[in-house]
Amino acid sequence: MTSEARKNITLLFWALYAVALIIIVILFMAISKGSIGYMPPVEQLTNPIDKRASVVISADGETLGSFAHSKDNRILVDYKDLSPDLVKALIATEDRRFSEHSGIDIKGLLRAVVMRGILMKKSGGGGSTITQQLAKQLYSPGAANFAERLLQKPIEWVIAVKLERYYTKEEIVNLYLNKFDFLYNAVGIQSAARTYFNTTPKGLKTEEAATLIGMCKNPSYYNPVRHNDRTEQRRNVVLQQMQKAGYLSVRERDSLAALPLTIHFAKMDHTEGPAPYFREYLRIIMTAQKPNRDNYPASWQKNRFREDSTAWEDNPLYGWCNKNKKPDGSHYNIYTDGLKIYTTIDSRMQRYAEEAVQEHIRQTLQPAFSAEKQGRSYAPFSRDLTPDEVNDVLTRSMQQTDRYREMKRAGISEADIKTAFMKPIEMSVFSWDGPIDTILSPWDSIRYHKGFLRTAFMSMDTIGHVKAYVGGINYNHFQYDMVTGGRRQIGSTIKPFLYSLAMVEGISPCEQMLHVQQQLTDENGHTWIPRNADQKHVGEMVSIRWGLQNSSNWVTAYLMKRLSPYVLKSLLESFGMTGEIDPVISLSLGTADISVSEMVGGYSTFVKRGFRVMPLYVTRIEDSFRNTVASFQAKTHEVLPEEATYKMLHMLRSVMDGGTGSRVRYRYNLRAPMGGKTGTTQNHSDGWFMAFTPSLVSGCWVGGEERSIHFDRMTEGQGANMALPIYALFMQKVYADPTLPYSETETFDLPARYANPCPDTDSASSSQVGGIDRFFE
Repeated sequence: MTSEARKNITLLFWALYAVALIIIVILFMAISKGSIGYMPPVEQLTNPIDKRASVVISADGETLGSFAHSKDNRILVDYKDLSPDLVKALIATEDRRFSEHSGIDIKGLLRAVVMRGILMKKSGGGGSTITQQLAKQLYSPGAANFAERLLQKPIEWVIAVKLERYYTKEEIVNLYLNKFDFLYNAVGIQSAARTYFNTTPKGLKTEEAATLIGMCKNPSYYNPVRHNDRTEQRRNVVLQQMQKAGYLSVRERDSLAALPLTIHFAKMDHTEGPAPYFREYLRIIMTAQKPNRDNYPASWQKNRFREDSTAWEDNPLYGWCNKNKKPDGSHYNIYTDGLKIYTTIDSRMQRYAEEAVQEHIRQTLQPAFSAEKQGRSYAPFSRDLTPDEVNDVLTRSMQQTDRYREMKRAGISEADIKTAFMKPIEMSVFSWDGPIDTILSPWDSIRYHKGFLRTAFMSMDTIGHVKAYVGGINYNHFQYDMVTGGRRQIGSTIKPFLYSLAMVEGISPCEQMLHVQQQLTDENGHTWIPRNADQKHVGEMVSIRWGLQNSSNWVTAYLMKRLSPYVLKSLLESFGMTGEIDPVISLSLGTADISVSEMVGGYSTFVKRGFRVMPLYVTRIEDSFRNTVASFQAKTHEVLPEEATYKMLHMLRSVMDGGTGSRVRYRYNLRAPMGGKTGTTQNHSDGWFMAFTPSLVSGCWVGGEERSIHFDRMTEGQGANMALPIYALFMQKVYADPTLPYSETETFDLPARYANPCPDTDSASSSQVGGIDRFFE
């Protein structure tokens, strides 16, 4: 070959090289400008994670849970809150030269091309840096054809370089860990640490950090829940990489690799974790739409529409997301805006309340109820129901299930639906020892689940902050919230409201009456003769105070005879009762259906000198930039004159000291100053207990899903047996916790002249329990 030919070839080579270089430069410039492929705008590059879960935080700083769409359950965490071992494991495994490159590791890329592309070695390593992986996570859309797949890598390279320009290395690591999907709705390292190890990113141990970083290669393949051994091997590879990078000694690596892979798995879901009923209540309230009458078509929904309309106008938390807008003009979204919702719930008190429910219902009440109903053909219903009435109840329940509605929408006949419900299928049913996989017909499963007693408990401090909220026995199986959603007859717990009216009208706690059966006539001329649960002091003179202390229906009827049911209804509304209230004389014995939350708010009046405080659930809301976008305070309303409140406080304390609530004293050994009232409805379908200390107001309801599901005997079905123990167990735990600001030495602020307004006037009031529970409502 002549020198001229060699020269021409050389020139051609350099010309081709120059053309290729120009093409590559033009290609990358076009990619950078978005002319070829997808290039996110600067706004997205500077704020790449714009969808994140909103977090529910307790008053004592604990995370109760989050709200998120299934793919966006991301809770952001700062770099300073990451475990150093987490960062070391990530860099050692995914990008050893992370601190040296500017988004693209040329050495690593060339190594990957040679080892994997030319020599076909699977162990040749990958060429993608952490920044490139982040670029792929954030911005790489799916490729629809070969050309798009060909451009994916160059696009990721350009985005990676831009990310390196906008962010520090620490910020890139933080973004990567906050974005990665670790499965089971655990998006981001905060959710992952909580899901797999029940800790925070900063609290991760070295071997735990290595496990999570190992999942980054392929979270489905290295899933510690389903593939423990395989994931343990991957964890050990990460530990080996950390040792090679100088982050661990050989001895440390070997000792950590010898540990078994142990996880504490808890799926990130708003139905799991503490206070699930409370968190679901918050979700529903905050995302509520402005009430539209067309959405309340049934006649029975008329009152609900009125309540919701009032809440929309008066309650700033109700519909908060749809009543408030972000700076860009769009409404807030609790699933994607990364809000921090600071609640009034105390995580310790919430735990104590849930434990108290478990201890009493699971260990005592449910076994007693099941034993009573065992072998009875009518179980779990009352023995008063006929088979046809039982069938009617079960049919109504069937018609309220999702399965029934779906079959109905599909055009299946009623007879065929009933046949399908009678056919045994595989299912999981509730038990106090955990779900049971069994074969049962849907019809029988309805009856089976009705056999579990339900409950609701709420405790609020005297400034209105709700500290504990238990809406039922198990949210996954029984989702109806009986704290704010459910209403049941309140029985004798209504009596303090009637007695309050009597005090306002000038009747004295010391006034005496003859304790005999009362006969009243309503405005329609019908006679009403209430019965008493026992025959104590019949024909003797007793005081009004004694009547409340011992929950005498005759004393209550005596007061009702002197007062107006219409005025009582008005007063109940002042106490915060919002449901339908029928102004009849039997209202005095608690025929109204009222929620636990309303009762707790109403009873706060007796502690706050006549002012009712409305329960407060949230104190403030912060946006994703930690700006406070909303703050809330409890509202108060004057209900009673101060003097009437003092009289009521004295009488309600006597209920706890020698009256129907005295089981708190002699059985649970609680000595704190307390006021309260037990309540039992007709046929002991509902058991109630309301109580307060100088600092806390609490309420508890226990009963069946249906009013026809109850104990057959009053002894077991009364409020002092069903509901009171939950309160007592809760308060025992609260007082035993020195980190809580509550003490049995607290006192009520009661003027001396009201400490004992009726000395030596009660011949009957000297009756004490004496270790034997003789008091019924």
